[in-house]
Amino acid sequence: MTTSKVHPEEAPGQKPPKEKHPFIIYVLTMCATIGGFLFGYNLAIINGANLLIKEEFGLDDTTIEHIVSSTQAGAALFSLLSGVIADTIGRKVSIMIAGLVFTIGAILMGFANGSMMLLIGRVIVGAAIGVVSSVVPVYVSECAPNSIRGRLITLNQLFITLGIFISSILAGAFQHIDNGWRYMLGLAAIPGAIQFVCFFMLPESPRWQVMRNQIPKAKATLMYIRAKEDVNEELDELTTGLDKERSIKGWKIWKGIFTTSHIRYTLLIGCMLQFFQQFCGINTVIFYSANILKSAGFNVKLAIWLSVIPFTVNFLATFLGLWAVEVLGRTKVLIASYAAIAVALWVLVVAFIPTYLTPAPTSMKFEMNLTGPCIDYTNCWDCTRDSDCAFCGVKTGHLQTRDASCLPRSSGKDKELFSSIGRCSKIPGTEDYMGGDLLIYSYGYCPSQYASLAVVGLILFVLCFAPGAGPMPWTINAEIYPMWCRSVANSLATVSNWVSNFLISNFFLTVTKLITTWGTFLVFSVICLISAAFTWAFVPETKNRSLEEIELLFMSEKAREAVLASRPKPRSSMDQNQVPTITTSQVGDGEGRLATDKSKSYEGTSEEVTGDTEEEEEEGEEAGDEAGKEEGADEGADEGETEPAPAVPQENESGGGDAD
Repeated sequence: MTTSKVHPEEAPGQKPPKEKHPFIIYVLTMCATIGGFLFGYNLAIINGANLLIKEEFGLDDTTIEHIVSSTQAGAALFSLLSGVIADTIGRKVSIMIAGLVFTIGAILMGFANGSMMLLIGRVIVGAAIGVVSSVVPVYVSECAPNSIRGRLITLNQLFITLGIFISSILAGAFQHIDNGWRYMLGLAAIPGAIQFVCFFMLPESPRWQVMRNQIPKAKATLMYIRAKEDVNEELDELTTGLDKERSIKGWKIWKGIFTTSHIRYTLLIGCMLQFFQQFCGINTVIFYSANILKSAGFNVKLAIWLSVIPFTVNFLATFLGLWAVEVLGRTKVLIASYAAIAVALWVLVVAFIPTYLTPAPTSMKFEMNLTGPCIDYTNCWDCTRDSDCAFCGVKTGHLQTRDASCLPRSSGKDKELFSSIGRCSKIPGTEDYMGGDLLIYSYGYCPSQYASLAVVGLILFVLCFAPGAGPMPWTINAEIYPMWCRSVANSLATVSNWVSNFLISNFFLTVTKLITTWGTFLVFSVICLISAAFTWAFVPETKNRSLEEIELLFMSEKAREAVLASRPKPRSSMDQNQVPTITTSQVGDGEGRLATDKSKSYEGTSEEVTGDTEEEEEEGEEAGDEAGKEEGADEGADEGETEPAPAVPQENESGGGDAD
């Protein structure tokens, strides 16, 4: 059975007036999500820069993996601390400090004189990313009105993809400039400084102000961001249970999270959502798309430019998520997204299999009087796996060859372009091959006529990821925790994201060498299908519910009934109309299964629910039973004193969605 809210001023059969939101809430969100832009930019810019840095300092794959993944290591550590930081100094100040740290880290990377300085700079920006990835969604969710909360949180993901898109453009533009990678990494200082300055003019989260007992400031903030004088009802929702909120501080929050059964269950779901987001393979695309395209058969410069295509699609497809999050709901979009990503990964598998299973043959007979280990390789795959060798053949079509051989590569920057001896060596003073213009040379990859299919696969991947698996784990995690533990619990879920991110980015190149690129993508596709099944089974829909309501969705039925029974009943018809109604058909039973008793409905106010331990929950259930008995005994007296409030109108099971 579903229910709907009724607006007192609304005539039967008419839709409620469309709610208008003040401009300041959008300004606030845009300034906050600059952190999302920096998040995406600093993670993705290394995709274009790492190939140039590798040549500049002569680094091996292991060092490059460490430079790439050092940001994730910093993000993992500081996302763990971000909850305590945000609760202590506030959401606003936390984001301001992160903007300053972004600026310092970017400047350090821009002036790096070696791999160690780059590593330190990447760790510093990682620390800032860890803070904004956790605090920005919480800040936006606590300031946003319920009706557009999901859309505004998803806007953070849009800015992440915008940062990724801009990074790909700049990587392509600066690759032809001397020290171009320095500009790529250093330019991130500008938006970091802008965010730091902008936040001087923005308010703190009203929910954080309530937690700090700054009630007058919270009221002033609500009046400012809602652009209206009467905010007493919303302020009452925030201040309900304030005494208990204040009593849960410091390590009591951590203890409460792990000793309260439904919070522990909620956190497990939040962590798994973040884990699955990373292990679907997204950051192999973000960090290594140029490497992937190079492995598919494109040269380095073309691979960097081709990375712009999937990043552009990633940005544009996120707009679809802004629409879908409030119209279709979180879980439906997430399930469809994971299923579609699995299909895209299979396309990538098909693109890479021919390169591994039928590599182009090589023979020493096409090189006169040459000897050495490279000459002895009999196919392109074995040849290009040796970092000292390169493939050389005669073009017969687009990325197709004949009469091929394996030659020792040149040294320095020329290793990507020429062999040191033989037909594909460089004619002194020119950019031409000794053997003529019909030759094709490849270092670190095999030319393949199926290379374009890899581009298609990457495009499909981000097209399916951007509206669903990209924003929804962040959106859901920003909504599902009660106020007393929201920052800390969200930071713990964010840690699972960054630890997973670190593992993927640090070992991707190594794993592709062990089980091949197509084998790696095949593993990711299986994980995507598991992710879709997990979401369907365990994640309830949070669309159109207040933050204070959502906690009830994760409680067991008995605990939920006890909490609702302990809440004060509305005293007027208007109060009754404003009470959100939750049915057991709309919630889980606290163990991931849908409740089956659809005959009951529960009415409760939007007051904050604080965390009770398992023992307190059992006591609450007993108290709820006693409260029910007392209500039955006093019912006649209450009816004589006040006019009974009308019941909330309910739709039948085949009816539409909420009236508002």
